[in-house]
Amino acid sequence: MEKILPNLKKNLIYLSMMIAIPILNIAYGLLDNSSRGYYVLATRFDVQVPFIKVFILPYWIWYPFMIISLVYFCINYRCTYYKVLFTIITGMISCYIVYFLFQTMVPRPSVYGSDILSDFIRITYKCDKPFNGFPSIHVLTTYVVMRGAMESIKKDIKAKLCICIVGLLIILATQFVKQHVILDLVAAIILGEIIYRFIAEYISKISFLCIRKFCKWFNIENKLQA
Repeated sequence: MEKILPNLKKNLIYLSMMIAIPILNIAYGLLDNSSRGYYVLATRFDVQVPFIKVFILPYWIWYPFMIISLVYFCINYRCTYYKVLFTIITGMISCYIVYFLFQTMVPRPSVYGSDILSDFIRITYKCDKPFNGFPSIHVLTTYVVMRGAMESIKKDIKAKLCICIVGLLIILATQFVKQHVILDLVAAIILGEIIYRFIAEYISKISFLCIRKFCKWFNIENKLQA
């Protein structure tokens, strides 16, 4: 804890950029409806995928997974942090445009039972309507974090394995709790890869230089280190 708090304080100006994610997420709620009509992209493969209640746990782990991973990148791999963050932001905006123009609906099973896993799934279904599925933001953001870990983490193998294993479970969870169909997953990975490889790197480099100059001009970094 003694080492974590100073690192958080030192990187506060950079970590604050993460606020863009919940702000952009407001659009998700506004678009999460069928008022514009919808398409169903379910295939035979999706029908064959089993409904496994326990995967609701890794599905919800996505929230702390994203925060912890981005903080880890910011403290240890600043360039990767920018690249991952800007890929997520660009990816979310791209998804919202698709949701507005091409809304989809994910068929969901009936949930039976009074166990805690069934309750979690019912809460999830109630809070998140079966729209805004293609591409999956859940999968896109998770894949991008995994991509960043695979590309940048060289020495801390445990951290890399942890991010990749948890990330894989989260992606699988979108299928096993019937929050997304397979085409949502595939589209999210393709979109995430395109943005990460061809777009975000240039945006992150420019932003990194701008932020460094801003901090230097106003002596912000020194104040945060004090």
